[in-house]
Amino acid sequence: MNIFLTYDYELFFGAATGSVEKCMLEPTNALQKIADRFSISMTFFVDIGYLIKLEEFAPKNPTLQNDLDKVKEQLHELQAKGHSLQIHIHPHWEKSIFADGKWKIETKNAYKLADFSDDEIERIVRTYTAYLNQLTGKKAQVFRAGGWCIQPFSRLEKVFKELEIRIDSSVFSGGHFEAGEYSFDFRTAPKKSNYHFSKDVCIEDESGYFTEYPISSHVYSPLFYWRLYGLGRLFPAQHKMIGDGTFLAQPGRKKLVLTSFTHNHVSCDGFYASKLTTCLNKHRSANATDFVVIGHPKGLTQFSLKALERFVARNYTKHMFKALTEEL
Repeated sequence: MNIFLTYDYELFFGAATGSVEKCMLEPTNALQKIADRFSISMTFFVDIGYLIKLEEFAPKNPTLQNDLDKVKEQLHELQAKGHSLQIHIHPHWEKSIFADGKWKIETKNAYKLADFSDDEIERIVRTYTAYLNQLTGKKAQVFRAGGWCIQPFSRLEKVFKELEIRIDSSVFSGGHFEAGEYSFDFRTAPKKSNYHFSKDVCIEDESGYFTEYPISSHVYSPLFYWRLYGLGRLFPAQHKMIGDGTFLAQPGRKKLVLTSFTHNHVSCDGFYASKLTTCLNKHRSANATDFVVIGHPKGLTQFSLKALERFVARNYTKHMFKALTEEL
């Protein structure tokens, strides 16, 4: 089986964005050590809007210039070691600013690309892709939508074709959430390791230009989330996130997961990492060819890093750990 470890490389988008050091640099360095030990490749979806904002404000702020320099240095190091840097778009950066010593994040009617006009969408996608291409010296070919909010894809189809972005990895089977700034519904998506599509990420089209590599999904019980919240309080040193920011609010989400079985992505963040082997075995039993794991450096914990290292150690000789671009 192909195993794709994928990470959204970004700050937080709640009241506190957190620091570059704790949300990006430190946890990503820990990931690099695991990758180096087992000679595996990972995919990092880089929040390009943030880098563009840093470019805007850094000339007048030495702290932001230092952040920009360190982030670029780490990204170049990741690429030099064989990891893939691909495009991640959180368009709220279009309306966010740095003032009074902190980022002031504006997500209202700006969190997802669908919040913008067609002309604005095209400009954002072109600008962000061009920035990443210049940074890496390569053409970006894989996309992940911020907050999984890729729908309606028909508004992205034309510009993605022109830029030759051929692979998406935003969908996770069974997932749906419509609250606050979030809006995605993948309940009708094909239950496949990968599939071709055209205008709708949930409708397979064998002759479609695009290929979806869905994030693998799992049905989590309420007990899992009760344990997650309980362990965080009992053993904070192991279960506290390395990232020092706060999440964007997901209205009703906590009550939902604590009271019902829910579809969610397979992740190596926090306590989710405890399910990696269980989820891999489930996908193997279903004859899946690909296992896509999502993670966020900011969401890693000491527990999850240890769990991830054990998972890789058990499987790197049995399966192929790949970057998504290796499938092109």
